Amino acid sequence: MAKDYYEILGVSKTASSDEIKKAFRKLAHKHHPDKSGGDEKKFKEANEAYQVLSSKEKRARYDQTGQDFHGQGQSSGAGQGFGGSGGFSAQGGPASGWDFSGTGFEDIFSEMFGGGGRSRGQSRTGSDIAVDVEITFEEMVHGVKKDIHLRKLSRCDVCSGTGGKPHSKEETCPDCGGNGRVRRTVQTIFGAFAQEAVCERCHGRGKIYKEKCTTCHGDGRIQKEENISIEIPAGIHDGQTLSVSGRGAAGEDGAPAGDLFVNVHIRPHTSFKRHGDDITSHLKITFAEATLGGKMNVETIEGDISMKIPAGTEPGEVFRIRGKGVPHLGHFGRGDHLVTISLFIPKKLSREERDLIEKLAKLKK
Repeated sequence: MAKDYYEILGVSKTASSDEIKKAFRKLAHKHHPDKSGGDEKKFKEANEAYQVLSSKEKRARYDQTGQDFHGQGQSSGAGQGFGGSGGFSAQGGPASGWDFSGTGFEDIFSEMFGGGGRSRGQSRTGSDIAVDVEITFEEMVHGVKKDIHLRKLSRCDVCSGTGGKPHSKEETCPDCGGNGRVRRTVQTIFGAFAQEAVCERCHGRGKIYKEKCTTCHGDGRIQKEENISIEIPAGIHDGQTLSVSGRGAAGEDGAPAGDLFVNVHIRPHTSFKRHGDDITSHLKITFAEATLGGKMNVETIEGDISMKIPAGTEPGEVFRIRGKGVPHLGHFGRGDHLVTISLFIPKKLSREERDLIEKLAKLKK
């Protein structure tokens, strides 16, 4: 019975090449025999499935016939030769038994065995930082400046992020000989896998400082307390995220800092709710006010205003107060305030009130 390669990788039959690659990458990391808890059998199955589905021609044939790309009812050659002739050559390229070109194996194994994708002298940008900030409903409407207190990796002020002691001389890195990269061989089930990676000692620079900075101990970064002021614009939505470029953790060897992401949460209001850019509220009026009409004070986000209630107003009617809603984020103008009328029914009546209501009820008969 032919194997279901889509089921093995956990993807649908309409999955894109990126989705297939992502699924295999996840399984390869999980099941690789050289990793703790790895499963060689499942790794081989995932590899076999990926070799077929990552190739347009092989995938088309598999979809059409249900057979692997070798046919004849055999298992795919991608699952053969582990640790033997089907493995990688000592120079790091694929041996003649398999052709991995264009399949993404180079990237995947580079990640699994610690290979560096950075070129010489290229340092890593600092990590991004995400924080949560809560604001009031009023602050959401009017906009607000918030101070965020962070403890994060920041550039060392003593060495200006170089990691070297001030006035210390640079010298050739002894680990990479000034090349910025080191070459090593990793033993895998495919055989010997030669790999070139960024030198961990000099981070690809090829040079190191003779004396390390005594403050950051050569890292170029230290943990520091920092206050960051951010402007939260009027009209921002609950759960919206603001990005502040360059205010995340400092990068290696003076590389750019990461970004700061601020997740904004809006505290609910006791009287108002937001509907798009409109603000909604309820106004309770008495039977007499609904029948006779009149002017009523209505609470808005800008303060109380006087609103006319027409005679004969019924419960559930909605009145619009223009321009008293939420500002349109990034645009001019603002929404409206919508007031829904509800009827106030007293639970306790005085003797006089009861008599009047009873008389009114008799008049209606």
